[in-house]
Amino acid sequence: MAPAASKLRAEAGLEPLPRRALSQYLRLLRLYPVLTKAATSGILSALGNFLAQLIEKKQKKENCSQKLDVSGPLRYAVYGFFFTGPLGHFFYLLMERWIPSDVPLAGIKRLLLDRLLFAPAFLSLFFLVMNFLEGQDTAAFTAKMKSGFWPALRMNWRVWTPVQFININYIPVQFRVLFANLVALFWYAYLASLGK
Repeated sequence: MAPAASKLRAEAGLEPLPRRALSQYLRLLRLYPVLTKAATSGILSALGNFLAQLIEKKQKKENCSQKLDVSGPLRYAVYGFFFTGPLGHFFYLLMERWIPSDVPLAGIKRLLLDRLLFAPAFLSLFFLVMNFLEGQDTAAFTAKMKSGFWPALRMNWRVWTPVQFININYIPVQFRVLFANLVALFWYAYLASLGK
């Protein structure tokens, strides 16, 4: 009886919500890969900043129901949508072309490309774009780079090196941005905490 009921639910389009959501996400990913990755990046980046604000309020023992700064998640959403999603999409595709999987030590070479070239450039871009979105001047950007870049890059290497090893070597290319976004949810919470 249970298999028949399950079949009827599926035919009527009454599948469980997670399955429907995943199916819809995969459909959008196939039809609009860059836009889907951009939207996912924007949403998860904003959520990461929102979590950073909640964590900061808890650490200061403030009331979490007090008003949160809406501009922070908006900035992170803009960065995720216009930079993280699209750049990640194209970087992973180019990496596949530049270093095909049949090249000796491809996984290590890809990881080195990501860690030594992409990570510092992407982090610099993050500081530059956030500085612009916050309405800061060049002096503020220079100061932020001097005080925050190397600590953030060292933390990036510690956190992201094992993550990217898994991502680059074991996650199918169409899901790499999503995988990185899920880890970035917490990474952006860390980066947002540097801005305070």
